[in-house]
Amino acid sequence: MPLAPVRPATTIRKSAGLPVRNMAPPNPFQGEHNSNNGDGKKGTGARGGLKFAPPPIPFFTAPASSDTAVVPKFVLPSTPAPSTAAAAAAAEQAAARAGGATTASVVVPTTAEPQAAPAAAAPATKAAPHPHAPQFFPKPGEPTWPPKRSFTAIVLDKVVDTSNYVEKHLRRMNIDAAKLAAGTGSAAADPLVPGDNGRMRLRASTKPVVLVLGSGWGAHSFIKSIDTDIYDVVVVSPRNHFLFTPMLPSTAVGTVEFRSLLEPVRTSNPCVTYLEAECDSLDPHSKVAVCTAKFSHTDGRRPQFEIQYDKAVVAVGEQPATFGVPGVREHCFFMKEVSDAVALRKRIAEKFELAALPGTTEDERKAALHFVVVGGGPTGVEFAGTLSDFVREDLKKKYLALMKYVRVTLLNNLPSILTQFDEKLQKSAASTLGANGVEVRVNVSVVGVTADKVQLGGGEELPYGVCVWSAGNMARPLTKHIAGQVPEQAMAAEAIKAPPNAKLCVDSFLRVVGATDLLALGDCSLVLGNRLPPTAQVAGQQGSYLANMLNGGYSLGVGGYNQPPPYMLVKRNKLQEATEKNDGLRWLATAMMGGRARIQVAADVSDTLFRMDCPPWVRKHSESLTKSLPLDAPPSSASRECDVDAVLAAAAAAGGADSRALHRARAACLESYEEEIRAERSDAAAAEVRYYERPFEFLNLGIMAYIGHERALTQVTMFDVINLNLAGTFAFLLWKSVYITKQVSFRNRVLILFDWMKTRVFGRDISLW
Repeated sequence: MPLAPVRPATTIRKSAGLPVRNMAPPNPFQGEHNSNNGDGKKGTGARGGLKFAPPPIPFFTAPASSDTAVVPKFVLPSTPAPSTAAAAAAAEQAAARAGGATTASVVVPTTAEPQAAPAAAAPATKAAPHPHAPQFFPKPGEPTWPPKRSFTAIVLDKVVDTSNYVEKHLRRMNIDAAKLAAGTGSAAADPLVPGDNGRMRLRASTKPVVLVLGSGWGAHSFIKSIDTDIYDVVVVSPRNHFLFTPMLPSTAVGTVEFRSLLEPVRTSNPCVTYLEAECDSLDPHSKVAVCTAKFSHTDGRRPQFEIQYDKAVVAVGEQPATFGVPGVREHCFFMKEVSDAVALRKRIAEKFELAALPGTTEDERKAALHFVVVGGGPTGVEFAGTLSDFVREDLKKKYLALMKYVRVTLLNNLPSILTQFDEKLQKSAASTLGANGVEVRVNVSVVGVTADKVQLGGGEELPYGVCVWSAGNMARPLTKHIAGQVPEQAMAAEAIKAPPNAKLCVDSFLRVVGATDLLALGDCSLVLGNRLPPTAQVAGQQGSYLANMLNGGYSLGVGGYNQPPPYMLVKRNKLQEATEKNDGLRWLATAMMGGRARIQVAADVSDTLFRMDCPPWVRKHSESLTKSLPLDAPPSSASRECDVDAVLAAAAAAGGADSRALHRARAACLESYEEEIRAERSDAAAAEVRYYERPFEFLNLGIMAYIGHERALTQVTMFDVINLNLAGTFAFLLWKSVYITKQVSFRNRVLILFDWMKTRVFGRDISLW
């Protein structure tokens, strides 16, 4: 199914009956809202001040027939097409990718009478390739996009991003609280107004609306970095706080209090609008999200409302997966939310009190004090390690007679635990857990869970008192709902042999493939061609990356590797025009505008100010759009000045009247006409298209896991040459220092340090409430 042309937000709002506002990206060269255009008239848009035409956005053509599998292909616009050789080669290559055609289909515009059709190309005898793979990511053997860069280059980019975030955070701290409470700031007091169908809707805004779904690692990082002076940010999540999930096992045994790991969303960024609700559905075509409140009124009614957005960020994460094993949801504890850890902590205390009662038989005590952990990943291993510490250091002092009945069993269906780590570290973890009293069993599958037994694949049954399930995650209903509305999602998943609708397939800019102005990050997303680990570290970096991209004012467009990168319109200023005339200062203009000539000295340093080395097939297409366009001349005026007979004669002289020669002749004519227009204009300024050609790059800072008895594992790779694998006490100290520095606020750091000090001095609390 071919993609529809990109629809502006204004068109969507008109069709939805909502207020229309200018959704053009902010431009650093523009003046204030409704600024003067230089002719004595006010600008027409909210961000007026420029009079150039919009960039030529490529669109898809429909297949020739419904029974022929044709990959959607680019068709060069009829607007002035610069870079003749590059544009022609890009068109030919795009057509070849589409279905093995030998020529690109280019329409030569006419003025009054029809033009002779070009010579027909020979029919392709080779079978068309599979339509999926080239549609979503490069073929095997093609240039890698983005190219792998050094550790140092990525670190320098992160430093620049961090400095930008610090500046925005300091400015945000000075916001007048009274102004926000009065509703004059970004976070209005009453953001919802009555709408249609008995639903509420979001109040009309003068700024683009960015909808954020979720409050986890990715969403939290995004809302802390997004510029609320540019956007109205609306956060919808059934959880009104951020949770530091890596330390959740510590709260289940009382090492750290759960409130020490939380930060409210409204504290993370007081300038955003937070709504404690759950998104039921999201229509990526009409850009409307329907949400239902988490809580209900006294009559049982739960308010429902809809949000019309301009850009949306899906960061809902995943939910625990049961893999169809019966009894898991009814009888097992998960390790996903604070409520899970609180309930688990209470159940552990209940089992010890039950076993301590007089009259309890030995079999009942053995069953009640048998703790089973299913899953050999970091969560399962860390909980098994912290539970063994709790038993040995605290419960042993209070329930000494029951220690002979206590068992902790870790089950994993893989040949080893912690498969993300090096093999030596895996063995070290298994050895340390065994020395601390944890029985590690691998190559074991769980086929069922009852109220008192865990059923294994070989027919064995394990009586238990508490069973913790941390075997994996699965997609949330909203993720499946969104993926089901975009046909390209199923095709992309099939191309990479991934389960359909399990994750939202995104490109290297984290744009959802096949959707407009829709982003996805974290566990609910899957980057095509570059599978990333589903960790908090990845989600956090993705959130800050997206915030920096949107803060630049870039338009997202449609997601996909066959789509141009996010772009924005810019206008040359007088300084840039002056420097371009001086060879000695030309590098300054290149740095300011991100021109095609990349400075060699910066090639191995940073891509923050300079363009990325993209593959030829991407670079040629980008060059066809980044050419300067006339500010005042309409796109069709140049076409009327090009004589059709002259174009045909030039094409015949160049090698025949085929489509490629026709296109080159027409492009040369248009280019010469554009040069005449620029020469006649006094200002000689031109609008250009700037691309955000810095795809997301994951900076792997290492992985850690606590394995009990003040020992941990640390695996770090730095500068592409240093591989640091540590296990033991020093790794535990490093684990503590990293987790303290990774806390999202100074308040959380202080609370956790006090919790650790209380545990060391007074022990863990064993109260039952």
